[in-house]
Amino acid sequence: MKFFRVAMAASLLAACACQTASATTGNVLFNGTITATCTITINSNGTMTVSSNLQSLSSHNAGGSAGSAQVDTTGGVSLSVDPVTTTTVPASDTTATTWTPTFATSGAQTIAETGTATALTVPGTSTVAVNLAGTKSGTNRFSAGNYQATVTLRCE
Repeated sequence: MKFFRVAMAASLLAACACQTASATTGNVLFNGTITATCTITINSNGTMTVSSNLQSLSSHNAGGSAGSAQVDTTGGVSLSVDPVTTTTVPASDTTATTWTPTFATSGAQTIAETGTATALTVPGTSTVAVNLAGTKSGTNRFSAGNYQATVTLRCE
């Protein structure tokens, strides 16, 4: 009887060994969302110089230089410069100045110089040149002394 049980168990085991286990699969989904982002890093400040007729104080004048910033973006944002609101002028300069900020980019996206908000549609890094011009009208002139203005570069 013992031999019979061992023989039966062996034959049952052999019968099971010939069959393969049925396989099954399952899919694991992964989702991700990247929101439109933009970071600005200021590389350098700009320098304004005065024109020979004393009616323009600008980073475009001879000896002037644009400010520089780096913009890193996913795309899907807009780049702009805000109107100038913070200025320091000498006490002797009492006439109105019109301040005009502009920017241009190179790198991931090239934008010709503009003062208008512009879409950054592609992801990547761009270098931004920020310029500022102050102008006097009529017979008004810039006075001797130190001038300072702040341009806000905006990416949203």
